[in-house]
Order: sequence, then structure tokens, then C-alpha cells
Amino acid sequence: MYSVFIDGKEGTTGLQIYDRISKRDDIKLITLPEELRKDVNARKECLNSADISLLCLPDAAAKEAVSLVSSPNARIIDASTAHRTNPDWVYGLPEISSERRELIANANRLANPGCYATGFITLVAPLVKGGLVSADYPFVCHALSGYSGAGKKGIAQYEDENRDVSLSSPRHYALGLKHKHIPEMVNECGLAYAPVFAPIICDFYCGMCVSVPVYTRLMNKKYTVNDVRKYFAEYYASQNFIKVVEENDIPTYLAANKLACSNMLEIYVSGNDEQIMLCSVLDNLGKGASGAAVQNMNIMLGLDERTSLI
Repeated sequence: MYSVFIDGKEGTTGLQIYDRISKRDDIKLITLPEELRKDVNARKECLNSADISLLCLPDAAAKEAVSLVSSPNARIIDASTAHRTNPDWVYGLPEISSERRELIANANRLANPGCYATGFITLVAPLVKGGLVSADYPFVCHALSGYSGAGKKGIAQYEDENRDVSLSSPRHYALGLKHKHIPEMVNECGLAYAPVFAPIICDFYCGMCVSVPVYTRLMNKKYTVNDVRKYFAEYYASQNFIKVVEENDIPTYLAANKLACSNMLEIYVSGNDEQIMLCSVLDNLGKGASGAAVQNMNIMLGLDERTSLI
């Protein structure tokens, strides 16, 4: 049996991780009583005694938690943005390569990916790594997300019966073209320039659709939309949680919340031989957060990555 400590269990991601693993008979959850939840010494003891600790904290608190770890055997999964571009940490997206999966299995410090970043990287990294496009391709990305990604305060706003009428409309944000997920997008895809990233928060609880348009004339050689779809299908053929949707199954309308409550990610390659639209659909709380953390934890413990995930 493995011991696991969730530091920050009361947040959205922490609660989802707890729900996913609390009933497992191969996991012993280390918990703190409410009065010790923020006690530094109590947390320190848990962080150093657990086989794996999952940090579901703001960035500054996550860095503080890491500073409390002294045991060489303590392994950390950080769900914040604090360590996602730190070269001393492994970025936890196992599907991106077999080498990455091996690094995750042996990691002591693992940064769990961001939700938008997961959608973007699964679309763009294969293109760059496979040489279909150059690192200086001028990427643009639009993304729709449910409001649960806004955290407790944002959720309370959306679920307030007296809420502002503007919350009923999709809302663009990060209009200054700065967003906390952009550094990991650039880093993991090996991009020369940051993408133009336009996130949109919507009036549904969870789910996400990330879209990246590609001009075939800017690719490194002539590819058809079918060539690109076949490439993605081969790239992700052996993965449990990523599915490339066949041409005949691409819908007229693609719902961002179709994979809510799962750890799956679906990739859609559509368009034509001049303009291709790449879309990834996932649950921002699943494959975009808590599900990914549990998947990485399973890999680090040498277990079937699918354990307690759907």
C-alpha cells in the first residue's frame, strides 16, 4: 500500500483528486484535521512521510511546501504553475513521448500540466517534433472552458442566483495576450515565439475545447488534411487517454463539455487541404488537472495508469 498526502485538499483540484483515489485499497491517504490543515510543522511531517504528495496550492504556497521537504524518498506532484518550466522538474504529460513517460516513472519532482496547455501541447508539439512545421510557425489558439477553471471564487460568481447578466455570455479574457499557461506551451512545444492565445470562459461547469488553425502553405511541405489526421492517429496510437477521431465521426457542432468527468482527450483534425483546424476536447478538471495528477501518480508508483480513471 502506498501513502499519499494531498496538500490543499479543500480546493477544486484537491477535492477531485481525493474523490478519485479515496476509495482505492492500494492507497492510504494521509490526512490532517481541520485545525492543522495550515500548520507548517504538521504539513512538513506529512510531506516527508508520504510516498507521494500532491500539491493543490497557489504558486507561492506550492514553493513553500517544496522547501519543507527534506526526505530523499519524498516524491512531489505539483498541480500549480510554479514549477512547470523548471528544468529540474519533469513536466507530466506522458503521451508526448515514450522518453517522457519514462522520466515521469522515475521522477521525484513532477509538474502537473495546465488545462489549456494540455490541449495546446497535444496538438502542437507533435507538429513541431515531427518536422511538419517549424518552431517559428505563427500559432494562434482559441480555447473555450467551463467556469470551474476559475477556482472557488469564480465558481461562486457563476452559481450565485443574483449573478451579473454578463456571466450568461461567453467571455474573452487575457486580452493583454498574457496567460499563466503560455510559458509551458512555448517550452514544451519548443516554439520560437509565444502563440496568440485567446481563452474564453463559458457558462457551463467543466469541459474544454482548444482550437489551433494551421495554414498548409506554411507547413514544411505539402500535407493534406488526411495526411495530418493520419499522422496524429499514428502518434497517439498506443495511448489510453488520447483518441484521434476519424473523419466520419467529426460532428457538425463540437461541444466543449462532451468529456466532462473523464480523463480522456479527443483530437479532431478537420478543414481542407489549404486550412486545417485542430481541436482537442478534454475535461479541464480531468485530463486538465486532477485526472492528469492521478494518472501521473499511478505511473510514478509503477501502477496501471488507468487505475481509478475513466
